[in-house]
Amino acid sequence: MRSWEESSIPPLILDTVRKIGYKEPTPIQRAAIPVALGLRDVIGVAETGSGKTASFVIPLLSYILELPPLNEVTKTDGPYGIILAPTRELAQQIETETKKFCEPLGFRCASIVGGHSIEEQVHKIKDGAEIIIATPGRLVDCLERRILVLSQCCYVVMDEADRMIDLGFEEQVTAILSALPVTNEKPDENSDGPLQSETKLLGGKHRYRQTMMYTATWPKAIERMAEKYLRRPGIVTIGNAGQATDRVEQRVEFVINDPAKRVKRLLEILQKQKFRPPIIVFVNVKRNCDFVAKSLNDQGWRTVIMHGGKSQDQREAALAQLRAGTADVLVATDVAGRGIDVPNVSLVVNFQMAKSIEDYTHRIGRTGRAGKSGVAITFLSKDDEEVIGDLKQMISRSAVSRMPDELRRYDIARIRPIAQ
Repeated sequence: MRSWEESSIPPLILDTVRKIGYKEPTPIQRAAIPVALGLRDVIGVAETGSGKTASFVIPLLSYILELPPLNEVTKTDGPYGIILAPTRELAQQIETETKKFCEPLGFRCASIVGGHSIEEQVHKIKDGAEIIIATPGRLVDCLERRILVLSQCCYVVMDEADRMIDLGFEEQVTAILSALPVTNEKPDENSDGPLQSETKLLGGKHRYRQTMMYTATWPKAIERMAEKYLRRPGIVTIGNAGQATDRVEQRVEFVINDPAKRVKRLLEILQKQKFRPPIIVFVNVKRNCDFVAKSLNDQGWRTVIMHGGKSQDQREAALAQLRAGTADVLVATDVAGRGIDVPNVSLVVNFQMAKSIEDYTHRIGRTGRAGKSGVAITFLSKDDEEVIGDLKQMISRSAVSRMPDELRRYDIARIRPIAQ
């Protein structure tokens, strides 16, 4: 699919794509959409900021277009499609993007996430919705309370599936997938064509279920899940799984692990190198969030903070300020490391190195998005020995990054290879 016009996307959705302003499909959209429109399950491995959301929302809506409109009776059977995301921020981001497509088509979508009361969630879905976007924990809660059922769910999207596993949601994701109707489970043999084509006017209980899974890495838990719940998936890989995009220049500096010394160096970088806001600074613990933010504020930088101790409203307000340009710098723990989409981030600073190379990858993936370049600067010390070997390998594979001598000379005996 080289252009939108070449695709088999239904005309109604194609009109919406044009109205939203999508000029050309991104690589993941070019690769994944035709596979999904062919009614196949899909495993997508793509870098962040690659247009993933539209690559699963467009096929999902194309599928729903062929199903009967929800009415007073069928709306109580639940949504036609669910989209699972690891964090509430990502779920709400997906909801915002999905609504752009749904509203012109007369479809409803709603998010079910933690941080909001159950009463709020009930109110959002009381009139029915074709698509529910949810975090695994809150969706399981709603299923157990019978606030929601999945009796006619025939389309499942798992975004950032590996992150859901990292956050300990494997049991909840499995419970959700097990709650789907067995009547629409696709058999292993290649027989999906006739049933799909002959049941266009029937509801989701009577059409084979379709599943799309997006992941940046391929741990054993994801492999198990794919084998159990996906049938003959088309595998779409854009870039290298688990690798930082080559649009991000990775820089490393050895700075003693002392917050005051690191703040001094951070201010030198911000003042001398003229990076344009928005900028994101990652720390590992909440107390450093406050210290770094106050230090930057004292020097005239407008900062906002995100960590696990902040309420949902406070997190959303912080992101809104960063996007609106009323804040320059977001200081955050890994709660913001993945799934947060802030356009045009020029610089990511790892004030403290992430505890794993996967978290590092997702942190620096906040810049260099949507075709733009970015810079990631990481402060290292001897305390980071566990991940230095992996970091060396990642930088050595980057076409736009240079290995500093101090990192190159680092004791080879300590380095363990990255699992392929």
